[in-house]
Amino acid sequence: MLLATGHDGIVRSDGVILNDETIAYLCKQAVSQAEAGADYVSPSDMMDGRVGAIRDALDEAGFTNVGIMAYSAKYASAFYGPFREALDSNPVIADDWKVPKGKETYQQDPANYKEALLEAALDEEEGADILMVKPAMPYLDIIKGLNEQSNLPIAAYHVSGEYAMLKAAAQNGWLDEKAVVLEALMSIRRSGATVILTYYAKQAARWLQEDAA
Repeated sequence: MLLATGHDGIVRSDGVILNDETIAYLCKQAVSQAEAGADYVSPSDMMDGRVGAIRDALDEAGFTNVGIMAYSAKYASAFYGPFREALDSNPVIADDWKVPKGKETYQQDPANYKEALLEAALDEEEGADILMVKPAMPYLDIIKGLNEQSNLPIAAYHVSGEYAMLKAAAQNGWLDEKAVVLEALMSIRRSGATVILTYYAKQAARWLQEDAA
């Protein structure tokens, strides 16, 4: 039986997230994406050992030049709310299937700083090319820590909840949207991110181009 649970891994009927079984499918997905022309794959699942397994799978399939952007520090955060609501992807509770209510068993604890450093170091050892922190602004200290620990590029994901706060405040006339967005992105860059993923990407690019004109 298959059940769409809203989780990032395969869920057994007793509620256990199946780490290794999930990784097997992630490897197939990564190779499929490489075959379709992807330059990078970026698994968001947070299963242990996935980066090394995907690296091996890509290499064995002949995609040695396809990189991996690892979700090294993806937190069990409330800031994903707007995205999950839009996709209706919150964990689903089923009467005959024990589905965990949250993702705390595999995503990182927001209170734990050292775990991010450890997980990122493991991802780097397994062959990651970029290390990502998600969300971004609540975790600027993590971005800084990874930047100081590793020579790899550090990516930061400015997620839907961060975007929604700024957008809603601007729409209500409480904040100057351009000013606060560019300040927010600057803070992420200042903390050590060399790559920023944000829903404001196109708008921020236009603002920066206008300022440079």
